Amino acid sequence: MSKTWAKCSFLALISLVAIVVISGCSRSNENGWQGYIEGEFIYVSSPLGGRLDKLMVSKGARVSPGTPLFELERAAEVAAQRQAYQQLESAKAQLEDLKKGSRPEEIAALEARLGQARAAAELSRLELVRQEALFKASAISASDFDRARLTHEADARTVDEEQAKLGTARLGGRFDAVEASNAAVRAAADAEAHARWSVDQKAQSASVSALVFDTLYREGEFVAPGNPVVSLLAPANIKVRFFVPEPEIAQIKAGSHVSVKVQGLPSPLDGIVSYLSPQPEYTPPVLYNQDNRSKLVFMVEAVFPQSTAADLHPGQPVDVQLTAR
Repeated sequence: MSKTWAKCSFLALISLVAIVVISGCSRSNENGWQGYIEGEFIYVSSPLGGRLDKLMVSKGARVSPGTPLFELERAAEVAAQRQAYQQLESAKAQLEDLKKGSRPEEIAALEARLGQARAAAELSRLELVRQEALFKASAISASDFDRARLTHEADARTVDEEQAKLGTARLGGRFDAVEASNAAVRAAADAEAHARWSVDQKAQSASVSALVFDTLYREGEFVAPGNPVVSLLAPANIKVRFFVPEPEIAQIKAGSHVSVKVQGLPSPLDGIVSYLSPQPEYTPPVLYNQDNRSKLVFMVEAVFPQSTAADLHPGQPVDVQLTAR
């Protein structure tokens, strides 16, 4: 009798444990998984430092692409840009002057000298003809004839020389000099572009539609290079992060649809699983409660449509359930 009672008690205990386990699993599926809203912030900064002259937005404001956010002092950068622009214009002018060659007045002077050389060559040619006839008639000596011949040859070479000078003056600078001047123009253009970039970087604007989550400096404070001045929260960067116990993680895949219940909203939100952590972890302390303590869980992230996510705030607690699609 005692053995039979003991056996029945053991079977009853096993049944009770099974019921508790099944009811616990059922309760986990019904209640969903715990999580919270997370946001990935855009920290807007300038690569250059300076005093914060203007802060155009305030915390909590909503901005659209192109909205000015802040402006740092940039008097030195504006002066450097102006100087670089003037140097660029000077280099361009030098290049154009080098391509043009000599001035019109210089060309006219060379043309006049060429005309004089041609006239002298023609005169010495006529003199040579006369001297040649006299030499053949034995009226002059050979030395007088040679003197006339050499004079004409010298005048002819002078004509060739003046023609070469005129042609060179019309050509402009040498090829190497022009290439060097071109390189100087390109270097000046790069310097001007860098100076213009420096001026532009002192003022930053919003790149996306977003909420101004925080402003980190006040006007008049010095901002070090690279330090963020404004943090933005774009709807596309808002997601839900929840934690799934290890036995249930196999139910979820990337692309799965989930229902996210946010306290204060009349109906759950639809989300799509975008990331599953490959490593398990223990339940984060923020999610500890009486029924869920130090469980081995996997972190899962899901995203919302931008129109839905715009009204969510990082840190809001949520309950997540898997939905069938």
